[in-house]
Amino acid sequence: MKKFKIAHLYYDLMNLYGENGNIRYLKRVLDKQDIETEVYFLSIEDKIDFDKYDFYYIGMGSLENQEIVLNNLMKYKDKVIEAINKNKFFLITGNAIDLFGSSLTKENGNVLKCLGAFTYEAYEEEFRIVGPQYYETSLIKEKIIGFQNRNSVIRDAKESLFKVIDGTGYSPKEMNEGIHYNNFYGTYLIGPLLVRNPYFTDYLVKEICKYLNVKYKNEKKDGVAYKAYHEYLKNFYTK
Repeated sequence: MKKFKIAHLYYDLMNLYGENGNIRYLKRVLDKQDIETEVYFLSIEDKIDFDKYDFYYIGMGSLENQEIVLNNLMKYKDKVIEAINKNKFFLITGNAIDLFGSSLTKENGNVLKCLGAFTYEAYEEEFRIVGPQYYETSLIKEKIIGFQNRNSVIRDAKESLFKVIDGTGYSPKEMNEGIHYNNFYGTYLIGPLLVRNPYFTDYLVKEICKYLNVKYKNEKKDGVAYKAYHEYLKNFYTK
């Protein structure tokens, strides 16, 4: 069977709030599907071959590390866009999503050119957006939960992933959030996203099974992650 290769990019620089839990949980779920999975930890000192891997992950980092990563990632600009268009998987969380638009305007007014995989623009603000988030998505019937702690907003995004039920979208007045195109999934949500949302993880696993042309094994939805999800969901119920 073909190995499923995950590249955890900038694992040492973009891992605020334990975001590496996304990859640990995803590998555990893939193991249950008997999918042989290898995780490669790559950072700025490594040469990244975007033809080699099936799944790319970048988590949230400090503003300083975000800029370091952007400078390194720009070397692979064309290869990143090519991989997205080839339906390679990308999961991008927290402020790493800023790097995939056309530009990032810093709070001091400096404008940084970004990858340009998408046309949206990111802007740092004087205020922070902090708090729990409650979304929905057309991909699954279950709701999406998570947290945000950011000082950037996105403008003019066209490929939304989530709709806001309670919380904040691209910016405080926006009702859409996240980026979804082909197998690219980007969101400001942290939590970690996949741990907090096992039904969304299950959706991703089904898509990975299609990608590998292997049969999806239906698992019981009664594990610890599912129980924690339903318990936390009670915080958003309205009567």
